[in-house]
Amino acid sequence: MRLVSPSHAFCYVKPTRKDMTHCMDETDGTWHAIGSSWRDSECMDCTCAGCCSAFSIPSSFDDDCISVFDKVACEYKVYKKDNPSISCPIYGAVGK
Repeated sequence: MRLVSPSHAFCYVKPTRKDMTHCMDETDGTWHAIGSSWRDSECMDCTCAGCCSAFSIPSSFDDDCISVFDKVACEYKVYKKDNPSISCPIYGAVGK
């Protein structure tokens, strides 16, 4: 069984002021109204107060499998190293 470091699953907070009506997404440079939520191009679920990773990271799966991040779907896919058409079971994950 393979164990993977959870080093990419995280949240962070951003300072806000009471007089703010909008905030800028630091990744994409887009503006959003206070109280709104969005997903940025780095697969982070955000509000003006902060962001959290929008995906779980597989932390336990068979040794003959590999974990690959699909940035379009914002998720990790786990499949056989020698045959990507065969999915592998995930026994544990970190995040989200």
